[in-house]
Amino acid sequence: MRTLPRMIPILLTALCLNQFSFAQSAPDDDAETLQTELVQLRRAIAAVDPVVRDKRLIADVEVFAKGVEWCLRHNEFYAGRKNSDAQSAWIGYCRNAIEIGNERLAELKAGSHPWTVSLGSTIRGYVSRVDGSIQPYAVSLPTAMNDAKSGQRFPLHVKLHGRGGTRNEVRFFNEHQNKPPQDDQDWIQLDVFGRTDNAYRWSGETDVFEAIADVNRRYRIDSHRITLWGFSMGGAGAWHLGLHHPSKWSSVGPGAGFVDFYQYQKQTEQRPPHQHLALGIYDSIDCALNMFNVPFCTYGGELDAQLVASTAMIDRGKELGVDAKLIVGPGVGHKFHPDSYKEFMAFHIAQSDLGRPRYPGRRNIRFVTRTLKYNRCEWLTIEEMIKPYKETLAEGGVGDDGVLRLKTKNIAALKIARDIAETIEIDGRQMALRTAADGLLPDVYYELSGDGWTQLEYDESVAFETNSELHKRHDLQGPIDDAFMESFVCVRGTGKPWSQETKDWSDWTLQRFAGEFDKWLRGRVHVVDDTAVTDDLIESSNLILFGDPGSNAVLAKVIDRLPVRWTGDAFEVNGLSFDPDTHGLSMIYPNPLNPRRYVVVNSGHTMHRKDFENSNSWLFPRLGDVAVQKFERQDSGYVETTVWAELFDSNWRLPVEKK
Repeated sequence: MRTLPRMIPILLTALCLNQFSFAQSAPDDDAETLQTELVQLRRAIAAVDPVVRDKRLIADVEVFAKGVEWCLRHNEFYAGRKNSDAQSAWIGYCRNAIEIGNERLAELKAGSHPWTVSLGSTIRGYVSRVDGSIQPYAVSLPTAMNDAKSGQRFPLHVKLHGRGGTRNEVRFFNEHQNKPPQDDQDWIQLDVFGRTDNAYRWSGETDVFEAIADVNRRYRIDSHRITLWGFSMGGAGAWHLGLHHPSKWSSVGPGAGFVDFYQYQKQTEQRPPHQHLALGIYDSIDCALNMFNVPFCTYGGELDAQLVASTAMIDRGKELGVDAKLIVGPGVGHKFHPDSYKEFMAFHIAQSDLGRPRYPGRRNIRFVTRTLKYNRCEWLTIEEMIKPYKETLAEGGVGDDGVLRLKTKNIAALKIARDIAETIEIDGRQMALRTAADGLLPDVYYELSGDGWTQLEYDESVAFETNSELHKRHDLQGPIDDAFMESFVCVRGTGKPWSQETKDWSDWTLQRFAGEFDKWLRGRVHVVDDTAVTDDLIESSNLILFGDPGSNAVLAKVIDRLPVRWTGDAFEVNGLSFDPDTHGLSMIYPNPLNPRRYVVVNSGHTMHRKDFENSNSWLFPRLGDVAVQKFERQDSGYVETTVWAELFDSNWRLPVEKK
């Protein structure tokens, strides 16, 4: 009989840890030595790179250099308030990272890469499509991997860490490198870095799926047996990713993670409308219905204030007729009780053994979302909404008569895999499915019009995919912050500005974004001059344009096709006119030069340093799709006040035209 994995201690959140630790620079001698060794490591990597065909192996080495570089540049040598020598631990982490990097280089030169088959936990790296940065993860291989010829596909456990406070790459390396497999582990475990502590939001979310994809490329993974779980901040991430991507997991295990911004932060006053609606992107409580589509087992300590997150989700599920398992750790606070942990893991191992249903998947679904960012469940894809950020629902399934019956709410267009049934009935209207559109496409499109639901023929389906009428679609739905979850390039103007004040503010905005992204999302933003923007960049990346149509040549090319009028004296949006010497425009819109990508004007992420330092629950959009901010210069930069902000409707138009 299989035994359960040994207890993994999960301690207090870094919210407490931060109260006792603070960052310092390394002592001069140590910093100089580390910098010298880092330069030598990077030179050695550059020398080996051309002769190594598998660039994943180079990433496995370069990730250690990246970790040391970020630790040095951001002075992340943490010391306790009562023990200034504690920072020596981070010096040791950096030295170990450089040592491992050099060891792996020596092995590559010898024509081997033994770490790729080492049992237990090792650090790996991959190149992110978001910004070209090297990002780490840890993978733990079970002893069963010794039989390389078995052809066995392994289950995957994706584990999300809690908020570390002092967690950076080199500490992550120290936590996972060369750790043995768990007792009787028969799965591959992926410990996600998630670009450190952001609750797996924004590019931290992209990191989870990029890391899974990299593990899939390297090892034999059974895609129907992927378990997602985490504790504390990792629990919040498990709620978020588990509910918004319910067809990816065999089970989901959130432990002690927040699910509702207002309740978690004890906020009694509603945020402005453009922020309040955008909270629907991350407030997991709004998506409790999706527990119907994947088994959930949630945990909380009996004495933990965060137990309320688990009980709130269970209660909401009961209201909706959806079951999930709750485990309460007796007499403990913010940690796993050993017996509860065994029960928790037993649930997920059992669900992994069962696996998700094979294609085409579950025959019955109940799926809810508030954004087209999260629009898929099994064989159904919500292509367009009637009103963004409103409850959007599809539920139903295949009956005994073989007819797929669906009821919908707030859906304007959807796509169904044709193999699920012969016939479909949407809100009472029955249509062909398996034979629709001449049977030439894997999926069938349906649109809601004044006459009800209609099925698109082949030519109509091809035209639908071009999105010529510029509707909000998946990965083209906003808000501004969404542009930084995929490949993006910042474009600075080199021409003569119409407003020097706007130019100065936009330069500062770019500098702030670059610094915050570097520190909190662990990558360097790619910045190019407007004169250097190529067709390849337009095709492959979201363009983030800084300046005004005078200073930025790319902005000048697209300005007439954006919903704003801009002259040398003023810019006008939604019938409101603003002085560019005192006000700045920020917005996101489909790029007129490539409508499959975004163009963003004068904005990076709309949450800033205080939000990253405060709590992950504050990492939600602040400016919607389009906003005007009054800026006032100060010695250290600018103070910004949002004077108007809005979300575009489903047709990328402002919902109310003011005259």
